[in-house]
Amino acid sequence: MTADINTLLTALYVFVDDHLVPRRRRPGRPQRLSDAELVCLMITQVLFDFPRERHWIRWAGTHLRDMFPYLPTASGYGKRVRGSGQLIATVLRALAHVTPTSAPILRLIDSTPVPCGTSRETTKRSDLAGDAGYGYSASHSRYFWGMRLYLLATAEGMPVLWCLANPKLDEREVMAALIEADHHLIADGQVILADRGFASPEFDQFCDLRSIHLVRPKRANAKADAPRTPAEKALLRARQWIESIFQSLKGQLSLERHGARRHDGLFARVGQRLLALAAVIWHNTNIGAPNPRSLIAYDH
Repeated sequence: MTADINTLLTALYVFVDDHLVPRRRRPGRPQRLSDAELVCLMITQVLFDFPRERHWIRWAGTHLRDMFPYLPTASGYGKRVRGSGQLIATVLRALAHVTPTSAPILRLIDSTPVPCGTSRETTKRSDLAGDAGYGYSASHSRYFWGMRLYLLATAEGMPVLWCLANPKLDEREVMAALIEADHHLIADGQVILADRGFASPEFDQFCDLRSIHLVRPKRANAKADAPRTPAEKALLRARQWIESIFQSLKGQLSLERHGARRHDGLFARVGQRLLALAAVIWHNTNIGAPNPRSLIAYDH
């Protein structure tokens, strides 16, 4: 195991064990794999690029016994992962809270497809049917069946708010509901950088009522859009930051290879990828790395 990931896991284990894991005794036998160890094991799986849990547990049992003396079976691990949605959300929020950002006033919002199936039979028989649906990705010029991941992140890419939604839902309504549910995480005067897809009088009014300054590109032939100030034009050059965050999630953290077939599994496995990204940003910020979102490809 490389020293970089060893240091990351050690620091994360201490953080989770000291601050987040409840100290109350649970009925029955104590868990042989603690919640802090589970968080570290899930993150390591993503960083080592093992989308399939069976392959991961087999490889980890051979190479990572020094870090994880006890490893569950593949089925037991999968059950723990599917049931860890609340734990993942709690750790994500805690990491976002303690990680400073170079631009505290700025947040980035966007959505990206999370495909969940490719065959007609899957759309009929999957447990995700009903919540998942057909959508169109304009940036990739393709249709997909699955969900959309909505993300509000810092300039470095630290996830602050996120959710999964049916791709047929209006993205402005989904993002408004997400912000409304966790409005205490949005400061007064917050600047949110978005794309043209979030343009609507209703969403603009929603942001104004909550003291949010929405910055987005001006729509073509839209007379209702006010001219952009020089500061806003300069800020819009950072629109590609959110695209690079999604590229990291898909290209390096296997977001589109999640393999989930159930609601709890999809939520947990998407959260698992976001948690790996958040842990890397948190660790790199703490050690003063020049690029907080620098993800290292680990060979196995």
